[in-house]
This record gives sequence, C-alpha cells and structure tokens, in this order.
Amino acid sequence: MEINFSLQQLEEVAEKIIAQNPNKVILFHGEMGVGKTTLIKQLCKSLGVIGATSSPTFSLVNEYETATNQLVYHFDFYRLNNEIEALDMGIDDYLYSGNWCFIEWAEKIPNLIPESHSLITISLLADDKRLLKLN
Repeated sequence: MEINFSLQQLEEVAEKIIAQNPNKVILFHGEMGVGKTTLIKQLCKSLGVIGATSSPTFSLVNEYETATNQLVYHFDFYRLNNEIEALDMGIDDYLYSGNWCFIEWAEKIPNLIPESHSLITISLLADDKRLLKLN
C-alpha cells in the first residue's frame, strides 16, 4: 500500500493502515523529522489508547493501554548502542507478546526482529507532503 498525504490527513492514514491488518510488530523507517513518531501517536489514538503519548527517545520504550485493555508498545532505538542493550531490556518479551509493537530505528536491532513483521517507510515529498509505503 502506498499513500501520499499531508500531516492534516494523519487520522485517515492511521485508519487505512489499521484496515490493512498489518502484523502487530511494525517497523518505521524514515529520516529524522519525517513524522514517524507523529504517525505512531495517531495510530495509538486510532487503536483507542487512553491518555497522552510521547516519544520514548530516552526510555527506549513507552507502554500504553487502550480502552479495551490492549497494550501498545512504542520503541525508539535511536540512542541504543547495540543489540545487547535491547536484549537486556527484555525486547523478546515485548516482540513476542502478541501486542502492538511500533519500532523506530529498528535497524539498530536487525537480528532481533521477528520474521513476521510489517514495515512502514515514510519519505518527505515536495510541499510538506509525505509518501508512506506499507509492506
């Protein structure tokens, strides 16, 4: 699936992603500042997350709960030094929990990613629009 969109269309984009029934482990690729975290926040909202969401840049993972008591994990591995750090934080428990796992900077843990995952790539286009590809 490919979508050209502006940030004003994020709610619609998140709904389209969820409607595609992607794997619950989703990797987000794109340059810094392209809108990965912003999209993840909207996905959380669309999934029914209660309360505020924020980037886990310093904590590595944020855990959210939906109105139906489902858990959503948001990872940001930008500051991760190596895969051992991810293993030390129990990454396997998260990734194989059956809960939503949204992962930014997954290229830092290439050997730990489950075989069953989806990939969202976002790139910046002209006029402040984005191109999203879901595989």
